[in-house]
Amino acid sequence: MSEIRRQGPEAELEDPVLVEGFPGIGLVGKIATDHLIDQLDMRYYASVHCDGLPRIGIYRDGSTTIQPPVRLYVSEDEDVIALQSDVPISTQALESVAGCLTSWAVDHDATPVYLSGLPSQRDEPPQLFGVTTGDADAVDTYGIDSPTEDGVISGPTGALLNRAAELGTDSFGLVVECSPQFPDPEAASVLLEDGICPIADVELDVEALIERAGEIQEQRQAFAERMREVESAESTQAQPLRMYQ
Repeated sequence: MSEIRRQGPEAELEDPVLVEGFPGIGLVGKIATDHLIDQLDMRYYASVHCDGLPRIGIYRDGSTTIQPPVRLYVSEDEDVIALQSDVPISTQALESVAGCLTSWAVDHDATPVYLSGLPSQRDEPPQLFGVTTGDADAVDTYGIDSPTEDGVISGPTGALLNRAAELGTDSFGLVVECSPQFPDPEAASVLLEDGICPIADVELDVEALIERAGEIQEQRQAFAERMREVESAESTQAQPLRMYQ
């Protein structure tokens, strides 16, 4: 049975922003969301038990407490919720996870920000663009560029955007150019500085991501290799639409 179970006291929030951090190509969404949780000192708020998610226990260095692999964190001061995931999501679980999380966001009046990477072999800084569902407007309100070509967003982020579009609820989709092979802290910093921070109205130190790029890549490399073992259809990423034609 799908359930999102609150841990600890109810949060006092008003029109919160929900930032989604499922792992995908370049691990850009996960790196960005992990950094957001750390910088805002967000508290563990809810455990996510949507049907199809792996039934495994996660433990941390220095802690004896087991946690589920997908969790929500909250900052009441900043009116922000963040989803942290330590596992890739299988194709079979996409519909269940999208329905479960979208229903929770609607019930809690949260505006989701969904994150994805666009594979790119670049010499320039990563480019960011935004898409929306419902009445949200990423371009005019926050100065985020619109797409320059047709494209497809797959994986859990694509399923979540599809569900939001189906229901007509407000959501943002942020897509950043990133490495197709390795964890990409630079791209994650662009997601934060040019996308998440303006939409959520928060200030973060993103320079730390660039300064620690080598360390972060090393820490995330094993996870990235696991992600590459997952079929491309299961991994959150954006691709030009011509790839499907």
